[in-house]
Amino acid sequence: MSFQEQKRRVIELLVDSGYLKNPRVIKALLNVPRELFVPEAMRKYAYHDTPLPIGWGQTISAIHMVAIMTEELDPEPGNKVLEIGTGSGYQAAVLAEIVAKQDSGGGHVYSIERISELASFARKNLERAGYSEHVTVVVADGTLGYKEEAPYDRIIVTAAAPDIPPPLLEQLRDPGILVAPVGDRYFQRLLIVEKRNGRIIKRWGIECVFVPLIGKYGWSESEW
Repeated sequence: MSFQEQKRRVIELLVDSGYLKNPRVIKALLNVPRELFVPEAMRKYAYHDTPLPIGWGQTISAIHMVAIMTEELDPEPGNKVLEIGTGSGYQAAVLAEIVAKQDSGGGHVYSIERISELASFARKNLERAGYSEHVTVVVADGTLGYKEEAPYDRIIVTAAAPDIPPPLLEQLRDPGILVAPVGDRYFQRLLIVEKRNGRIIKRWGIECVFVPLIGKYGWSESEW
């Protein structure tokens, strides 16, 4: 079965299961080639709905988790998005598909990765998949955000945080949405934060397990 057929089947299953509802997110997941964002040895598993190792102790999230987080983030064409935790670049590509490519969007994704080798891997993947002009990958402490391009319409954190780093809240536009897994080493839940009319509104989403968010306002490597 071709990658395209495998992708169509898993996305149809996610729609039937209720994980996927937003037409923009469905279209993005159908368009982005996940097989180009995993190591070559793992490509045959690209459309298994499970996290996969991508090296340097990191993983690419399961397809359903990317779907859920993207739907909670609710990105729109033209948005400026900040992603914390580039990984292999797959989530950034899905976001770029929505904000930059759909409906002549013109938006952009800024993605922060602390591991320089992984950032290089992501840049190569994004270029090969046709998203490099829509995604800027920066090597830095993601818990500090990326002040140079703030504010952001949407912020997504793809690593487990003990709490929302204050710089990220400061860099979120009003109105804006932030999504992050928050909790301890063994248990997290998605926290969806909306900034609206000067107010911060929070609600909890699904339970999840992510690699740690390392940095000044995250965990230290010795703690994890």
